[in-house]
Amino acid sequence: MANELQPGYRFEDIHLEEFPPASPITERAPRRSPSISGSVFALEQISVSSVGNRNETVLAPVDTGFAAWAFLAAAFVVEGLVFSVPYAYGIFLPLYLEDPRFASPPHAATLLPLVGTLSSGVIFLTGPIVYPYLSRYPHHRRICAWLGVLLWWTSVFGASYADKIEHLLVLQGVMFGISGSMLYAATISYFAEWFVKRRGLANGIMFTGSASGGLILPFILPPVLRAHGTSTTLRFLSVALVLLLLPAVPFLRPRLPESRVHGPRRRTDQRSWMKDWLWWALIASNTIVGLGFFLPQLWFPTFASALNLSTSSSSLALALLNGASALAPLFVGFLSDRYSPWIIALFVTSSSSIFTFILWGVVGNAAAGMMAYGVAYGLSAGGWSTLWSGFIRGFSKDDPDLATLLYGFLMLSRGIGNVLSSPISTTLLSGTNSTQFDIHSHGKTGFAVQDGRFGRLITYVGSCFAAAGVVSLVVALRDKRSRRA
Repeated sequence: MANELQPGYRFEDIHLEEFPPASPITERAPRRSPSISGSVFALEQISVSSVGNRNETVLAPVDTGFAAWAFLAAAFVVEGLVFSVPYAYGIFLPLYLEDPRFASPPHAATLLPLVGTLSSGVIFLTGPIVYPYLSRYPHHRRICAWLGVLLWWTSVFGASYADKIEHLLVLQGVMFGISGSMLYAATISYFAEWFVKRRGLANGIMFTGSASGGLILPFILPPVLRAHGTSTTLRFLSVALVLLLLPAVPFLRPRLPESRVHGPRRRTDQRSWMKDWLWWALIASNTIVGLGFFLPQLWFPTFASALNLSTSSSSLALALLNGASALAPLFVGFLSDRYSPWIIALFVTSSSSIFTFILWGVVGNAAAGMMAYGVAYGLSAGGWSTLWSGFIRGFSKDDPDLATLLYGFLMLSRGIGNVLSSPISTTLLSGTNSTQFDIHSHGKTGFAVQDGRFGRLITYVGSCFAAAGVVSLVVALRDKRSRRA
């Protein structure tokens, strides 16, 4: 039973030695409960009955059954909404840059892109705070999820009334990220209670949610923005988010009785991972990927405008990138249950780098090349986060508390990369590239579009993945040698 618990929780106050052998903790198919009528939650996940001096706790089945798949469907919705909205910020960005309320202040060109990276980066940055807290107080998870929904609506609806960049940074950036972190962390905290043997595949299915949302929003948002502007569109979006979340959040339920799930105890050997060079290699590669991952999604609409593409073509390119990202977690999740995550990481990072240099840098000056890059980049880079469970498994072994802690640090390192990527990219775009890229080849390559304005950005993104690929190669070779020995 221990390997079925969510990292950070133990079913520790059930003492089997107190019960006769004929009355163990059993796991059975869910059954109908007469106490909850007229609701889908008539499906009883956990029931406790007493017969004489025998206690029996009946749990919903793991890896299968309606309750498990309903939870996964709800997690899919949460994943989709938490991350697809920040990934679609690039659609808002050109309009903000043209709006006198936001474009006129100094440093607007730097601060406005930062809104998008904050909305996703804060989700990662708060990981070391939110995850240990929910690990220590598991009975707060459902409250945290509902508070996240409320704060989420407040941030998006409040941003619709913003008239200064500072308002957007706080509401559509920081507050959106905090609310998403609360809802997402509560969702993740239940995950390992429901899926054990199929956890990699289930992770992959959940991670496709963000890409699926990113596939839909580029087609929905542009016509609404053209017809109603940014403020009204944000109000519509706030209502849509709530309508989608209200039926999903009730399915985010624990499989184990929360009254019998306790926070972690201190362990004397819990910090041995800090002396393992593999851990720091992982942190380095994860941070480097974070420094480049978000930028194609952020700047794709702006790049399309520089090519004078139509709004529909720009939306299609971004949708293809996000849609392709929906397939990557499924594929990577399937492989991560069977192969070393470092081998998969090497493929993910090296292919992402090659696609960036060739498809965006060389042939990205045409609509076809830009769309080809969107598909290729989504299929390669989109699976990176799915590898986290495989990475952590090698360090945490059978320690669920340590797994929770390490997941939080991976969130933190990814968040640092995400947030820093925005000011880095605006600095690269503001510089001149005439010394690095031949301006006479304008229009012949993606590097040279708009007199080479995007050349350094493309080189930067490709180099980030190349550097992470080098780290993955070193670790993969070291892992292969150790296995032979």
